[in-house]
Amino acid sequence: MLLIQVCWGLAQLVVGLQAQARLGILGVLLLLLIGASIRARHTELAVAGAVLFALLMTQA
Repeated sequence: MLLIQVCWGLAQLVVGLQAQARLGILGVLLLLLIGASIRARHTELAVAGAVLFALLMTQA
């Protein structure tokens, strides 16, 4: 269980750093939006944020 949590934390850190390196603060804010909306169970907002994030990553 602890190993899964550590791996998940490292994956989040890597994705955040990658987004910040390519997209700057906008990528990090989109990741924060996705995470917060999933936690708040607002799936429509999470899907919209994920689509925007995917579009920005293809342009980077």
